[in-house]
Amino acid sequence: MNFIATGIGSVPFSDTEYACRLILDCLPHAPFWPQMVKVNPREDMLVQFCEGFLFLDIDCEAKSIHISPEDTELKLADFYALYLEEAVNEFKMTPQYAEGLFKLLSMVKDSGSGEYIKGQIVGPITMASSVKDRSGKAVLTNPDMFDAIVKGISIKALWQIRELKKTKRKVILFLDEPSLSGFGSAFSSIERGQVISALREVFDYLRTKEQDTMLGIHCCGNTDWAMIVEAGPDIINFDAYDYMEHFLLYPEKIAEFISKGGVIAWGIVPTFSFKGSETIELLRSRLLSGIDVLKQKGVDKARLQTQSLLTPSCGMGTMNEDSSITALKLLSELSEEMNSTQLYSS
Repeated sequence: MNFIATGIGSVPFSDTEYACRLILDCLPHAPFWPQMVKVNPREDMLVQFCEGFLFLDIDCEAKSIHISPEDTELKLADFYALYLEEAVNEFKMTPQYAEGLFKLLSMVKDSGSGEYIKGQIVGPITMASSVKDRSGKAVLTNPDMFDAIVKGISIKALWQIRELKKTKRKVILFLDEPSLSGFGSAFSSIERGQVISALREVFDYLRTKEQDTMLGIHCCGNTDWAMIVEAGPDIINFDAYDYMEHFLLYPEKIAEFISKGGVIAWGIVPTFSFKGSETIELLRSRLLSGIDVLKQKGVDKARLQTQSLLTPSCGMGTMNEDSSITALKLLSELSEEMNSTQLYSS
């Protein structure tokens, strides 16, 4: 993929059309739809994807989601009936929850001949870690509800993929899994096998329905990257600015992933730690240091060139507008430079 650039999701802008135009200008090869978190509480990454989950009660202002206390079993049965019927439109997103998606779709047709378009959805682990049952416990501890969350994310992702495909571009879809940043710590209550099984179920479902979509996992902190590889994504997106060393603790597993066609999406432009003093030279140096480690582990240099994407380290919703514009421009310039550079001589 030659270091083409895309984004993660959230942006700090208040004007959706402006946000989409900026994204199309800076990331023409793989624009992403912006999550307008400063405009509407419904665009919170958890709340935004709950339409169609009949068994959930959503408090948009509080950005909290709970299992509905009334007629829970009936609502769950109705949900499963829609899932089994593959009633995809019952799980659609609406402009009230995803204005950036619909605005980008309306604009991208006039944006030239870019090859990709990128979407995102909250991952099942993060969703199930955040939704609470009647007793206040995360539904990760409730096998029936966890299963419903996994299936709901799967069919909702399918709806999104089919909408993005209407642009005639190849679709990239990331599962955003910030909850996996704490995996393996005392604060993580999920087992490794549960993570792999849940993520694989989503990937297998989508590949069965839409075979030519590129499916990725975004995790902006430290995690068990061998576990992520085993979950079976096509793309792994990580914070390459602040967590490069942690990611490279798994060089053999990463090399295996790349050898089988996997793509690394290097989150090389910082967001949370952005200072404004970052330069193309600094970012390029950090990127090449990570690439060199993989090369030394035997990763083919041609694969490193063609199986890499560039992204911000995470969503930009916590940044101010000026900083996010600067970050996008840095990302765009670095992508152009890396795309036109032969990494290593023959």
